[in-house]
Amino acid sequence: MRGGVWRGPDRDRGAATVWVAVVMAVLCVVCGAVLAMGQAVVARHRAGGAADLAALAAADRWAAGASAACAGAGRVAREQGARLVRCVVRGDVSEVTAAASVGAFSAEVRSRAGPPS
Repeated sequence: MRGGVWRGPDRDRGAATVWVAVVMAVLCVVCGAVLAMGQAVVARHRAGGAADLAALAAADRWAAGASAACAGAGRVAREQGARLVRCVVRGDVSEVTAAASVGAFSAEVRSRAGPPS
């Protein structure tokens, strides 16, 4: 090196290090995005499963009254790692909404259960 300028075939020394650092940064961002998307999907599935099971539990107990049916639905939702947001029992049809959170993500799912019409 003379005069602060690289000359000859060695003038690109260190370029590979920069490219590796850039590629690693991009891979870290992609990995973080995939992990975040996975948490959102898990929250949605947990809320969906809890809502379905809670609606079935409420529909099973409709004869005992709306409050007993919703109490059973709330217990089932808690056991599934979710919380019961809304519960309505009209006749022998129940409609519930359950919410679940995973990490920074949360999801609410509505479900109905009852006899076939």
